[in-house]
Amino acid sequence: MMMSRKLMLLSAVAFGGIVALSPGAQAREGQDAPATTADSRARDLLSHMTLQDKLSMVFTIDGGGTMGNAPIPPGGLGSAAYLKTPAGLPPLQISDAGLGLRNPSHVRPHGQAVGLPSGLATASTWDPDMARQGGAMIGAEAWRQGFNVLLAGGADLTRDPRGGRNFEYAGEDPLLTGRVVGATIAGIQSQHVISTLKHFAMNDLETSRMTMSADIDTAAMRESDLLGFEIAMEVGHPGSVMCSYNRVNDIYACENPYLLTKVLKQDWKYPGFVMSDWGATHSSARSALAGLDQESSGDDADARPFFREILARDVREGRVPTSRVDDMAQRIVRSMYDVGLVDHPPVMQPLDVVTDILTAQRDEEEGAVLLKNSGNLLPLSPTAHVAVIGGHADVGVISGGGSSQVDPIGAPAIGVVKGPGKKDWPGDPVYFPSSPYRMMQAEAPSARLTYTSGADIARAADAARRADVAVVFVTQFSYEGMDTANAMTLDGNQDALVAAVARANPRTVVVMETGNPVMMPWLDNVGAVMEAWYPGSGGGAAIARLLYGKVAPSGRLPMTFPASPVQLAHPDIAGVTANSVFEMQFHTDQELVYDEGSEVGYRWFDHTHATPLFAFGHGLTYTTFAHDGLRVAHHGDDVVATFTVRNMGTRVGVDVPQLYVRLPDGGGRRLAGWQRVTLAPGESRELSVVLEPRVLAHFDEKHDRWNVPSGEYRIWLGSSAVDESQQVTFHLAGRNMAP
Repeated sequence: MMMSRKLMLLSAVAFGGIVALSPGAQAREGQDAPATTADSRARDLLSHMTLQDKLSMVFTIDGGGTMGNAPIPPGGLGSAAYLKTPAGLPPLQISDAGLGLRNPSHVRPHGQAVGLPSGLATASTWDPDMARQGGAMIGAEAWRQGFNVLLAGGADLTRDPRGGRNFEYAGEDPLLTGRVVGATIAGIQSQHVISTLKHFAMNDLETSRMTMSADIDTAAMRESDLLGFEIAMEVGHPGSVMCSYNRVNDIYACENPYLLTKVLKQDWKYPGFVMSDWGATHSSARSALAGLDQESSGDDADARPFFREILARDVREGRVPTSRVDDMAQRIVRSMYDVGLVDHPPVMQPLDVVTDILTAQRDEEEGAVLLKNSGNLLPLSPTAHVAVIGGHADVGVISGGGSSQVDPIGAPAIGVVKGPGKKDWPGDPVYFPSSPYRMMQAEAPSARLTYTSGADIARAADAARRADVAVVFVTQFSYEGMDTANAMTLDGNQDALVAAVARANPRTVVVMETGNPVMMPWLDNVGAVMEAWYPGSGGGAAIARLLYGKVAPSGRLPMTFPASPVQLAHPDIAGVTANSVFEMQFHTDQELVYDEGSEVGYRWFDHTHATPLFAFGHGLTYTTFAHDGLRVAHHGDDVVATFTVRNMGTRVGVDVPQLYVRLPDGGGRRLAGWQRVTLAPGESRELSVVLEPRVLAHFDEKHDRWNVPSGEYRIWLGSSAVDESQQVTFHLAGRNMAP
């Protein structure tokens, strides 16, 4: 079901500003002609192509850059994949780019790129406009380095806070995920580069990801994981969608007709193409008939090159109709025209590094989450004696590993911290050369700052004892292919380090650079905690500015921080103790039954009445806000919540008031809308938010539509998923939403 233009515009305003769309998407919202032009141009071109030409479009080869030992193909740039297209179309230069362009430095001397903070940091901004700016930065860097298809746009929900790739995604809520990821995609495609919505679908764990079946009721899947993809598609209009490794209800995602044809192409009327993940194709005819349009790096990643000679034979022998090949090629060429890839080919030129790093820095400044601040310990005094400890804060900030890893500008590909030389995928953690300690010195030149590595805990405690304030940096490396151990503890002796420093000086600030929540046994003994996530290329400067109050924290958690793994819907990940990434990915062909259904994350905690360590939506700043006057009105089928927000403090700040609803038939509360707003001291503002209609509904699988149940709804306005300070009830008459 596509959102009406009126509702899309109202929702965009309610979320803090209209998200700018790609040129093709802008035109689609205003009139049908440009979209029709992309379709008709593709049909016209394809009418002059042979069957062999069309078949050549559905199989990309190894680009010779990111994995394995494959040589760079003639005409390729050396990245994830390459396709030499027929009929004078530009070749497809395909690169990983989850958090920035993954362009290996060995391809040419200036192959590095600017890295954004983790996807969780961007989601923590609750700011689609910031997400769009980050996407535009990635798209522009790709375009300037010759790439025109980016494997960027991860929308898998956080069903488990130990997932190895959670840091690439946007958290546990489908509405927040859809808005943020969709805006990122729109930003990328505004630069005439195809963006890829991935990994479709239910690719929520790395353990056994190549074989596992994610089993879930289809209606529950539509109300949770698939709703995030649906909204991202409506906002971003991605040129491609990537099907995932895992099975869904026992059928491989890239052979799954329910996902690829029924949901994606029929229900959502998706006009673009579906590519496989690298190594996710398992058949020729079965995959093609299910809805797969392009096999990715099939010469290297898959067991056989299914969409090359095998698909051609299946077509000749009648197992796959030529009309299906026509459709596959049409979708690929249409996306090329739709984003302007054909009319605006990349132009190789230097990156605008200074501007791009500032974009990454702003993203981190908006996305870092202040979790605790007892006694207003933060912001730091510019004249205080501060002991900075641990986390390699003297040289840089950590990043997540795997195919989203960006080779940092200003440092070797291995970063600025030399590791032990781990040979297994993905190697040692990479630290970007953006030192929080050096940036703190620059922000507070009158302060006395010292740095201690933390390797010697007694020495670190002594440094803290001699200082006015101690700032301890802790890190946790997450990466593709491996989930975090069930215990969710910090690596090494970092918990002991924080505990010792806090005993020596209770005025201790902990800055966490992690890809997931971690347990905090020392939480009650420290004064302040800031979740910086993976801070990206501008991370050092952003953290320093946040600590010294040059900019106030405004991030809000996009995922629940549990108090214990026991609180999770699945406390134990079977197979997570595997000894290697390879063993973990192929550990077993187990079935993981998601019997919690659509009650993901904070919904599960609400459903089970569990108290988290930090709730979804939580985040502090250097001022306080009050909410009042909540009321609900109807404008046709739209439900609009109106309320007042007031800045009660003495400095400018950003508030993110959130609206949660519970349906008449119960279940966990659901995020239905929010607005990000900046207010001066004492300023108040009345705000109105259009509630997302599908959050007020259930998916009716039998009739293939959303149904709004009749009855009394409860709505909460607050600062997190557990804030009950403002609540009202309202009545809705039942209705069926058009599919």
